[in-house]
Amino acid sequence: MIVLFQTRLFQHRVKRLHPVQKQDLDEALLKLRADPTLGEEKKGDLLGVRVLKFHMGGQLTLLAYEWRENDAQLRLLVLGSHENFYRDLKRH
Repeated sequence: MIVLFQTRLFQHRVKRLHPVQKQDLDEALLKLRADPTLGEEKKGDLLGVRVLKFHMGGQLTLLAYEWRENDAQLRLLVLGSHENFYRDLKRH
Protein backbone atom coordinates (compact mmCIF):
# COMPACT_ATOMS: atom_id res chain seq x y z
CA MET A 1 0.00 0.00 0.00
CA ILE A 2 1.31 3.41 -0.96
CA VAL A 3 1.43 6.06 1.76
CA LEU A 4 0.90 9.71 0.77
CA PHE A 5 2.61 12.60 2.56
CA GLN A 6 1.92 16.27 1.84
CA THR A 7 4.23 19.20 2.45
CA ARG A 8 2.79 22.35 3.99
CA LEU A 9 3.24 24.20 0.69
CA PHE A 10 1.25 21.51 -1.13
CA GLN A 11 -1.51 21.59 1.49
CA HIS A 12 -1.67 25.39 1.31
CA ARG A 13 -2.15 25.35 -2.46
CA VAL A 14 -4.77 22.59 -2.33
CA LYS A 15 -6.83 24.62 0.16
CA ARG A 16 -7.16 27.41 -2.42
CA LEU A 17 -8.58 25.17 -5.15
CA HIS A 18 -12.17 25.21 -6.36
CA PRO A 19 -14.18 21.97 -6.09
CA VAL A 20 -13.82 21.22 -9.84
CA GLN A 21 -10.05 21.66 -9.58
CA LYS A 22 -9.91 19.39 -6.54
CA GLN A 23 -11.76 16.74 -8.51
CA ASP A 24 -9.16 16.94 -11.31
CA LEU A 25 -6.37 16.73 -8.71
CA ASP A 26 -7.97 13.68 -7.11
CA GLU A 27 -8.09 11.93 -10.49
CA ALA A 28 -4.40 12.71 -11.07
CA LEU A 29 -3.52 11.40 -7.61
CA LEU A 30 -5.40 8.16 -8.28
CA LYS A 31 -3.36 7.66 -11.45
CA LEU A 32 -0.19 8.49 -9.56
CA ARG A 33 -0.96 5.96 -6.82
CA ALA A 34 -1.56 3.33 -9.49
CA ASP A 35 1.79 4.09 -11.16
CA PRO A 36 4.17 6.31 -9.13
CA THR A 37 6.65 6.44 -12.01
CA LEU A 38 4.25 8.39 -14.25
CA GLY A 39 5.96 11.72 -13.72
CA GLU A 40 9.10 12.84 -15.50
CA GLU A 41 12.23 12.32 -13.42
CA LYS A 42 14.26 15.50 -12.99
CA LYS A 43 18.03 15.88 -13.06
CA GLY A 44 20.64 18.17 -11.53
CA ASP A 45 19.44 20.20 -8.55
CA LEU A 46 16.14 18.34 -8.54
CA LEU A 47 17.51 14.81 -8.66
CA GLY A 48 15.04 12.40 -7.06
CA VAL A 49 12.05 14.61 -7.82
CA ARG A 50 9.43 13.69 -10.40
CA VAL A 51 6.95 16.05 -12.04
CA LEU A 52 3.53 14.99 -13.29
CA LYS A 53 1.77 17.25 -15.81
CA PHE A 54 -2.02 17.17 -16.00
CA HIS A 55 -4.94 19.47 -16.75
CA MET A 56 -6.82 20.96 -13.83
CA GLY A 57 -9.80 23.14 -14.63
CA GLY A 58 -8.65 23.45 -18.24
CA GLN A 59 -5.17 24.66 -17.31
CA LEU A 60 -1.90 22.73 -17.46
CA THR A 61 -0.78 22.01 -13.89
CA LEU A 62 2.44 20.55 -12.54
CA LEU A 63 2.72 18.32 -9.49
CA ALA A 64 6.16 17.68 -8.00
CA TYR A 65 6.64 14.60 -5.85
CA GLU A 66 9.23 12.18 -4.53
CA TRP A 67 8.71 8.43 -4.82
CA ARG A 68 10.47 6.12 -2.37
CA GLU A 69 9.99 2.65 -3.69
CA ASN A 70 11.67 0.82 -0.79
CA ASP A 71 9.08 1.99 1.76
CA ALA A 72 6.24 2.81 -0.71
CA GLN A 73 6.04 6.51 0.18
CA LEU A 74 4.78 9.19 -2.15
CA ARG A 75 5.70 12.68 -0.90
CA LEU A 76 3.71 15.47 -2.59
CA LEU A 77 5.91 18.57 -2.72
CA VAL A 78 4.50 21.39 -4.86
CA LEU A 79 1.43 22.00 -7.02
CA GLY A 80 1.00 24.85 -9.48
CA SER A 81 1.16 26.28 -12.97
CA HIS A 82 4.43 26.37 -14.90
CA GLU A 83 5.09 30.00 -13.97
CA ASN A 84 7.62 30.09 -11.11
CA PHE A 85 6.97 26.40 -10.44
CA TYR A 86 10.60 25.26 -10.61
CA ARG A 87 11.78 28.30 -8.65
CA ASP A 88 9.36 27.45 -5.83
CA LEU A 89 10.35 23.80 -6.03
CA LYS A 90 14.05 24.58 -5.67
CA ARG A 91 13.33 26.80 -2.64
CA HIS A 92 11.44 23.95 -1.03
